[in-house]
Amino acid sequence: MNQVRVEPDVPRRIFRDRHEAGRALAGLLQHYRDDPDVLVLGLARGGVPVAWEVAAALGAQLDTLIVRKLGAPGNPEFAIGALSVGGRIVLNDDMIRGLRITADQVRQIARDETEEMYRREAAYRGDRGPLEIAGRTVILVDDGLATGASMFAAVDAIRADEPKRIVVAVPAAPESTCRELGASVDEMVCATMPSPFGSVGESFWDFTQVTDEQVRVLLATQTTGTAVPPVDPAAIIRAAAIDAPGGVPPEHVLDDLIGDARIVLIGESSHGTQEFYAARAAITRWLIEHKGFTAVAAEADWPDAYRVNRYVQGRGTDTTAEEALRGFERFPAWMWRNTVVRDFVAWLQTHNLAQHLHDRPRAGFYGLDLYSMHRSMQEVIAYLDHVDPRAAQRARARYGCFDHVAGDDGQAYGFAAAFGAGRSCEAQAIRQLLELQRGGPAGEESDSAADDRFDVLRNAWAVRDAEAYYRAMFGDRVSSWNLRDRHMADTLDALIEHLDRRDEQAVRHHGPQARVVVWAHNSHVGDARATEMGAESQLTLGQLVRERHGGTCRSIGFSTCSGTVTAAEEWGGPAVREDVRVALPSSVEELMHDTGKPEFLLRMDVPGDAVDCLRQPRLQRAIGVIYLPGTERQSHYYHARPADQFDALIHLDRTTAVEPLEPTSRWLAGTTPETYPSGL
Repeated sequence: MNQVRVEPDVPRRIFRDRHEAGRALAGLLQHYRDDPDVLVLGLARGGVPVAWEVAAALGAQLDTLIVRKLGAPGNPEFAIGALSVGGRIVLNDDMIRGLRITADQVRQIARDETEEMYRREAAYRGDRGPLEIAGRTVILVDDGLATGASMFAAVDAIRADEPKRIVVAVPAAPESTCRELGASVDEMVCATMPSPFGSVGESFWDFTQVTDEQVRVLLATQTTGTAVPPVDPAAIIRAAAIDAPGGVPPEHVLDDLIGDARIVLIGESSHGTQEFYAARAAITRWLIEHKGFTAVAAEADWPDAYRVNRYVQGRGTDTTAEEALRGFERFPAWMWRNTVVRDFVAWLQTHNLAQHLHDRPRAGFYGLDLYSMHRSMQEVIAYLDHVDPRAAQRARARYGCFDHVAGDDGQAYGFAAAFGAGRSCEAQAIRQLLELQRGGPAGEESDSAADDRFDVLRNAWAVRDAEAYYRAMFGDRVSSWNLRDRHMADTLDALIEHLDRRDEQAVRHHGPQARVVVWAHNSHVGDARATEMGAESQLTLGQLVRERHGGTCRSIGFSTCSGTVTAAEEWGGPAVREDVRVALPSSVEELMHDTGKPEFLLRMDVPGDAVDCLRQPRLQRAIGVIYLPGTERQSHYYHARPADQFDALIHLDRTTAVEPLEPTSRWLAGTTPETYPSGL
């Protein structure tokens, strides 16, 4: 039985080291490039390597600002304030009162730190004095902030020298600190805002302490002129791009990319983009026809997808693809009840008919998701009514527990079970699953009987895992996400095992036969370890598949810069055709747009400059079933390293909304472009 494990807390490691963090930060400051009035000041010592990269990328002068943290007596790592040049001091009065630190103690700490500050000043600069600040745009850079005390002291010191503009830029800081500092300077740039925030060092793989000698060398190394030749990442990407009309790469490229992989995960950066669906369907058709893939496993509920599977296998009662898709009633129905999926399902049914006539393997359509708790209960009972009425009565009694708690509302059940407003039905769901697992066939089964038995077991698993998922929804967000993606990975593994077992003779002679295409969102098929999600201990289906199947899997992501999308404005709302905002600055999508190429593929499995470029963390957009353009940055972007996240990325610069099978009047009308807030 699968057990839900609580993942240990792991640091939010986004940047390899301070230099990479500086390069990422420089990407957010490109509007200051080649401005002769710009001066970059790195807070010594940790901020100097970050600042050097920023200054070099912007072609600006570099200097340092010595700021010393004032540590609490007996615990110097615990900041009670900060001290900067000129004797300017910032104190946390609440902290000092709370720790009962006397004025004499504060003065002694300040005297000690002043001595160290001037020692460093002499060690770093030698005979050189500080650069002129008055009338210039000063960018203050550190390797990260916690309380921000040191940076507040630095801002006070710089403001006294009357700069034209003060900008604070850091790779990582809590949202509260970024907001507080942002109110006191002209511009605040926080590349990442980890939540929860532990320490600055948790954002780095290498956070080795910076030495005095390293600071001295960096300050003496030129950052203007020819020291760092300008690099055009868009030109690098453009040189590596492979034309992919309609998002479909050339066959020889696909053939080389896929190789002998058994699992190909194909993503989407929204759940409502026509071109993503169409390209994914076209690639999947090619994989089925030319590479022998025999299953499509989608981010869809098992029972609804299995109705489609019966249709394409010639076993169901549905007579058309559109009818077979009617099982997808739950929000968001347009994810699967749309014109592209309808046409693909119709093609798959026709393909399978031809395969059957020539005694060749057919391809199925399956679901990986777990939201179908009550629908799966009904499927379990219906199956048992047919094969074992007494077992069906036991299943009704066990699953009746859910009706007593919250009817057919999974979220209501989870709320009641999590907060003691109703009893948990976990034990009943597990008992029913165990009974079905024990009641295996006494002898040989036909393929159809084996399929039916596999279907009922997956439905019982969906009930068991959905029960745990709905309870976890009202606790730790990471736990519920991980439970869902583990369920999808486990379902995929079970499907492969089932399909292999169904043709044991072929397996003995030729090895495993099942080859599966997975359809899901980028946030599921990508490797979480290459994103902020992984830094929060979140797992993804793509990560789990890589860990379990190694080199026998491939993942392909999609991106777009602008266009329209089918999405809802709130959970459970109607499908609306909305305008997608142009990609944010310093995002993956903006970089792809800047190539000037409308449709192309980038291979991440082939080393090169483009791969190196895409190993730097960038913002990446993710639109699910809800689109909130008014809070685009907070709601739809996270940091990722695309080169480590996927094996390939397909970019379609401008895309359109996928068409639901039953478009509403609001969808047909579309949306009127609005003036979006600028401070996102």
